[in-house]
Amino acid sequence: FWFYIGGRGKDGAPIITFPEHPGFSDLPEEEFLNVVTYLTSIPSLDAASIGFIIIIDRRRDKWSSVKASLTRIAGAFPGNLQLVFVLRPSRFIQRTIADIGIKLHRDDFKMKVPIIMLNSVSDLHGYIEKSQLTQDLGGSLEYCHNQWIHHRTAIENFALTVKTTAQMLQIFGTDLAETELPNDVQCTQDLLSSHTGKHDKLKDELKLAGKQGNTLLSYIKEPVTKNSSYTLNPDEVENVATVERLLVQLDETENAFDQFWSKHHQKLEQCLQLRHFEQDFREIKLSLDSLIEVQAAFTDIGDCVFQVEQLLKELKQLEEKGQASLEKAQGLAVHGDQLIQSNHYAVDSIIPKCIELRRICDDFSNETKKKYDILGKSLELHTRLEKASQWCETGIYLLATQAVDKCQSQEGAEAALLDIEKFMETAKEHQLSNPKEFHNQFDIILTQDVKANVQKVLQKLEDVQEMFEKRQMSLKKLAAKQTRPVQPVAPHPESSPKRSSPKPARNLASAVEKEAATIRVGPYIEVMHEASQGGSSRMLVMSESEENLCTRRSHIMNELIETERVYVEELQSIIEGYVSEVDSPELAHLIPAALQNKKGVLFGNLAEIYEFHNRTFLKELGNCIENPELLGICFLKRKEDLQIYEKYCQNKPRSEALWRQCGDSLFFQECQRRLDHKLSLDAYLLKPVQRITKYQLLLKEMLKCSKNSEGTAELEEALATMLDMIKSVNDSMHQIAITGFEGNLNDLGKLLMQGSFNVWTDHKKGHNKVKDLARFKPMQRHLFLYNKMLLFCKKREENADGHEKTPSYSFKHSLKMSAVGITENVKGDNKKFEIWYHGREEVYIIQASSIEVKNLWVSEVRKVLTGQLEACREAQTFKALSKASLVAQIQPPAQSPKKSQTNNLNKITLHFGIRLQIRGKFNPQSFSKNPIKGSTDASTSHKPEHSALAKKRFTLQGLSNRRLPPKGPLGPAVKAKRHEIKSDPTPLGFEGTNK
Repeated sequence: FWFYIGGRGKDGAPIITFPEHPGFSDLPEEEFLNVVTYLTSIPSLDAASIGFIIIIDRRRDKWSSVKASLTRIAGAFPGNLQLVFVLRPSRFIQRTIADIGIKLHRDDFKMKVPIIMLNSVSDLHGYIEKSQLTQDLGGSLEYCHNQWIHHRTAIENFALTVKTTAQMLQIFGTDLAETELPNDVQCTQDLLSSHTGKHDKLKDELKLAGKQGNTLLSYIKEPVTKNSSYTLNPDEVENVATVERLLVQLDETENAFDQFWSKHHQKLEQCLQLRHFEQDFREIKLSLDSLIEVQAAFTDIGDCVFQVEQLLKELKQLEEKGQASLEKAQGLAVHGDQLIQSNHYAVDSIIPKCIELRRICDDFSNETKKKYDILGKSLELHTRLEKASQWCETGIYLLATQAVDKCQSQEGAEAALLDIEKFMETAKEHQLSNPKEFHNQFDIILTQDVKANVQKVLQKLEDVQEMFEKRQMSLKKLAAKQTRPVQPVAPHPESSPKRSSPKPARNLASAVEKEAATIRVGPYIEVMHEASQGGSSRMLVMSESEENLCTRRSHIMNELIETERVYVEELQSIIEGYVSEVDSPELAHLIPAALQNKKGVLFGNLAEIYEFHNRTFLKELGNCIENPELLGICFLKRKEDLQIYEKYCQNKPRSEALWRQCGDSLFFQECQRRLDHKLSLDAYLLKPVQRITKYQLLLKEMLKCSKNSEGTAELEEALATMLDMIKSVNDSMHQIAITGFEGNLNDLGKLLMQGSFNVWTDHKKGHNKVKDLARFKPMQRHLFLYNKMLLFCKKREENADGHEKTPSYSFKHSLKMSAVGITENVKGDNKKFEIWYHGREEVYIIQASSIEVKNLWVSEVRKVLTGQLEACREAQTFKALSKASLVAQIQPPAQSPKKSQTNNLNKITLHFGIRLQIRGKFNPQSFSKNPIKGSTDASTSHKPEHSALAKKRFTLQGLSNRRLPPKGPLGPAVKAKRHEIKSDPTPLGFEGTNK
């Protein structure tokens, strides 16, 4: 209908051509406006501001078409018009009508620009150069409409790509600006990696867009590239300018994005540096705090030189140990300074940490120096105290070694006096002349013990000085006397040269006396000492052992009570945070469809368990805290109530299946968020299963600490009860997985045992080959033993949506226990036993995984068979007694009632014995024996004349399936059989080794 040819008027005005088209008037107004608007948007703003030139070619059309075109242009042209050229119809009549019409309707077109009616194309050339017109208008401008459309489409796509890319960059930039920085290293690393990945992806998009624009630009410029003399028309020039403008816009957008990303990336890297700095700070500060704590506890200053020297070594070791942490702290502070100098955004957070690190290092160093000073003074003090003590001892030794006879003369007294004066002068060398000054010098480290020691040494110094002063005065008097010589008669020396002083001599004497006394009564003292030591040692060990056991019992009780309290709190949170919220209108819109009307399936009887523990069990356990010996009684008292766990565990597979369907729903996420739980609901739904198994562990530990004490028997019984309950729960969870059994499992009695075995079958009925194949090819069967029936099932494991395999048991076969016999040992394998049915018409050889498992099953089957036998024995005895009483009442008087009763009992016993078919022979006396004891060898030789009866292999099966023999006199065969079975002691219902 129209096209934009790309030509220009003399003043550069863009030209739009409306060629002849018969369907122009049928074009909808909206489409006309859209196209005209698009065409006016193509030229540059400068060209569009000059005004558009419109050429309407209607040479072969009618005036009505001209009128319609002008009307549309006048009413809907969105651009600035300069001129409108109309090539009017060439036919005479239509030209005439056009001339008249244009005169009459010019004002109706409402155009402010001139409308020039042209008769021919040559007239148009007077206004527009031929080089700007296409060939259909007599010009030389090359124009291909398809090429123009292709260029415009490519340009528009590129413009859209530029716009979309800019929007993506804007959105990404907004996300980056609004992202909160993480608080730990790992999250910061993840965020940095994520943002870097998105940035790289957007950069790839930018490169791709730029490549697209450059390719388009090359495509538009291709004619010039191929032919240097080719000149682009204005339209192509406009296209080139548009693409270049878009490329510039894309480049500017990319530069702005790069600048923003550089800042953001720098901030993320600084954030990561900060998180590493903070993490290192926390670790180093923890180490330094521990070091400071150890240093603060280092308060001892020693009681002697040796202790002080040891303390100095320990302080040196502590200093060396802390050196590594101090160096790390100093290095981290330097790293913090570097971050601050690099204009880090978190300077306000880094500066206090650097200050804190340096403060802790300085405090540790100063405190270490202070302790070195204190220990140095302590070492100096104790060194001086030791020297003072040694000075005193030396002085005492000096006084003790001065011979009295030598001091009687003037020369001797003067010599002794000279020795004393020389020794007194050494007091100044040891700075012991002024005790007050000595006290003030070390006042900073004088503790009570050190003060006492100092006071003792100072007192000793005063005493020694006083002794020297007195001796000095005496010697001076002797030296001053001028009397005649007197014959000296000296007594025994006061002390030996080897002794230090008179006082030590007396102490040594007393010590010798004590030693002599000890020698005289030594053996008795030693024996008594050993006895007393041994007794106290044993008492100490015993008290420590009892104390340890008591402490362990206390710890176990505390753990039991505390874990019980936590358990109740967790159950309460589930009840209030999940179970109650299922019925809450506030969260009704979040509840998944799979959970509708299935709250009981998901939670089971959790509320019942919570009520029992919260109202009853927690309080009763709390009452045992002071009396642990009552713990076993508490569990035994509530063993019936604890059966509620069996119901919960049986429902657990259904609950887990439902959780797998709806566990990811927003409802559970919202409940978890409100409760502030770290774990999801399924972890808490497992708590009851974990709790019921926890009790038996705690009871075992309590039993270890309660041997031979009050309540031990009850503890053992409680532990056995809990283990039996766990086994029962475990068995019941297997039982609910049985499929294909037509009947009610509850009618079979209590489930006694369950387990997997290898099973071989051997049937009398059937083809021999089938029997042989069956015997040597074991089947994998899972057996369920009930009071009334033994079930054979096949275990199947199924995947549950990627979760753990859940077993199911497909029912295959069953045996009534009233018709079952057992052979305990099978030759060749001590892990095998036989179950046979209906007199060995069907034999099942069962191989257990271990001898222990086999023995457990054999024992349990024997208990079932024995129980049936005792029940039948009691019933038959009751019937026999009733019948004997009735016979006694109707017997003739001549016959003894006792004898009649005995005969009837013998008959009934015989009937009962024939019904109780045994593998081998029957012994009525065996009723009085223990039926549980099995035979080790079941091989028995049978006489030919009794083969009819001897071939019968009886078990307890006959109790319900066989009829009583007819009443009346016994036949010969029966009598013979009765005679035969008296001599066979084989127990009822069991076999020994199957040979």
